[in-house]
Amino acid sequence: MGQQNLTTPIEFILLGVTRRPDLQLPLFGVFLFIYTATVVGNLGMIILTKLDSRLHTPMYFFIRHLAFTDLGNSTVIYPKVLVNLISDQNTISYYACAVQMAFFITFIISELFILSSMAYDRYVAICNPLLYNVIMSPRLCHGLVSIPYLYSAFQSLMITVKIFILNFCASNVISHFYCDNVALLLLLCSNARDIEFIIIVFSAFNLISSLVVVLISYTLILLAVCRMHSAEGRKKAFSTCGSHLTVVVVFYGTLLFMYLQPKSMHSFDTDKLTAVFYTLVIPMLNPLIYSVRNKEVKNAFHRIFNGQFKLCI
Repeated sequence: MGQQNLTTPIEFILLGVTRRPDLQLPLFGVFLFIYTATVVGNLGMIILTKLDSRLHTPMYFFIRHLAFTDLGNSTVIYPKVLVNLISDQNTISYYACAVQMAFFITFIISELFILSSMAYDRYVAICNPLLYNVIMSPRLCHGLVSIPYLYSAFQSLMITVKIFILNFCASNVISHFYCDNVALLLLLCSNARDIEFIIIVFSAFNLISSLVVVLISYTLILLAVCRMHSAEGRKKAFSTCGSHLTVVVVFYGTLLFMYLQPKSMHSFDTDKLTAVFYTLVIPMLNPLIYSVRNKEVKNAFHRIFNGQFKLCI
């Protein structure tokens, strides 16, 4: 076996979203607009659900944490992407790469299980409305978000540490626009089978287990709605679940497309396009989905805005 050139790189080179220089400035403008909308929308949702006492319910508690994970998901990636789009060198330091990957894994896994917790919340609200406040107690709600945070942090640290204690080859070019664990595996000279197996097993478990909870919850909701005799009751039930169901379909649909596409269609370009969608576009859409057709959020916004306006006067 020949001797390989093993190094610990000082920095990595990110290939970025595109290799075409003529597209970098337009992409910078588009990404800056979407990222700004993402920050304003999700930060606004966090502040609104915290300040307005009428939104201190389990549903908005989960929406607040969904907004937090969306905000974190985008912020850990796109400030660096924006800088790289207008700079000559698309580099990221060794330790910054490790930190970025760790936080990205934490936020993306947390979002999966927060969405499944929200599905369970909607199930209780529709199938057990009289016991809703008893079942969805503050203690249970905090448990349904703290456990995913702890679990995702543990998994993130384990994967990040296992990758960064291995030896990298002489090449330090990452075929992505952020420090993705799959792209980093290709740069390892050491035997990466163990960590690759761990990533595959945990990714499958995270996606399937959270999706199963969502599917079971909505199956039971659908059965409960079908048993309703009142058309008004059915309409109210669908309006209660509509926003969350839209978010679930878009988010899980994107992830399933990435994982289940045929090998003949699989490439880093499609991975990049999919990654842009679930790390930037979806975090921008989620606050809009939960606010555009939501009278409670609109009324809370008007109450907060009018209250602040009166204080200024």
